[in-house]
Amino acid sequence: MTRIKLTVLALVMFTSFNVFSQEKEEEKKLSISGSVDAYYRTNLNAPIGTAPGSSFANLEGFALGMANIIASYEGKDVGFVADLVFGPRGEDAVFASPFYNANGSSNIVNQLYAYWNVSESVKITLGNFNTFLGYEVISPTGNFNYSTSYLFSYGPFSHTGVKADFTLSESTSLMLAVMNPTDATEFNPNGSYAVGAQLGVSDQFLNVLIDPSFFEIDFTGGFDVSDKLFLGINAAYLSGNDGAPGFYGAALYPQLKTSDSFTLGLRAEYFVEDGAFGAIGTGVADSSVFATTLSGNYQIGDLMIIPEIRLDSGSDNFFADKGSLVPDSSSLASFLIAAVYKF
Repeated sequence: MTRIKLTVLALVMFTSFNVFSQEKEEEKKLSISGSVDAYYRTNLNAPIGTAPGSSFANLEGFALGMANIIASYEGKDVGFVADLVFGPRGEDAVFASPFYNANGSSNIVNQLYAYWNVSESVKITLGNFNTFLGYEVISPTGNFNYSTSYLFSYGPFSHTGVKADFTLSESTSLMLAVMNPTDATEFNPNGSYAVGAQLGVSDQFLNVLIDPSFFEIDFTGGFDVSDKLFLGINAAYLSGNDGAPGFYGAALYPQLKTSDSFTLGLRAEYFVEDGAFGAIGTGVADSSVFATTLSGNYQIGDLMIIPEIRLDSGSDNFFADKGSLVPDSSSLASFLIAAVYKF
């Protein structure tokens, strides 16, 4: 009888442990992350309402950035990301959404995709994802500077389609994609498609995008000059189809870590309109701008404080001078301080 009782007890314990192990194994790895950001911005030599021609961080006085909430599930073979944005920066990020344009309200979806790890070296992603081109990104947590470059602002923001990522070796990767026209994130509005490719070698990336309305080639990379000094690099050329205008330019991002909590960085960018692209603001063909942005990153736990001085100098009168209401100055000096909290 004792032996029977012990056998039954052992079976119960084994079954319980087995169920517990299965539950543990099947436990979903759902995580919530994101950020919130706000800032204060003022012009040093221009009236209120004057701002650089780049995206985001262009509002006056105390202003809001965005709230970013990301829900993600990382399984062994499959997973998803739902990335939602709220606020002025978020609205600007989804500017080309057909729903946004038709209804005058904000599409809050920044990214929404599912993926399948076919093998250790192949990953398939389907849905809406931020662009693979450029050095900067939509979320302020992914950038050193709080304001953004002209190259970022006039390149693609997001794509909807399918992409395949291939790990070719420890230092080499390849991505191939078929997508809707650039920034048409909810559905395909006209039946045409874009194709893209990215070749990565030792964290240096060559990107190509062939869109129905333009062609863009982009290099993004960087390297450690020393233990405390990093140099980021971005260069791009965009050509509009059928003789449409485009742009080209380059930016350097040296960043010096002065302590465990503070890093000083500079963005030096030269941006040229190839034809009357209209990015900088005057519509004058072949206009150019040289923009230097000095930023500090002061880390306090999960909070980043970013003071920033930006000087934009153009080939034409793009900006209004102090006391003026019309563009009569080729330069703009501005200051901002931002707070970015990441969770």
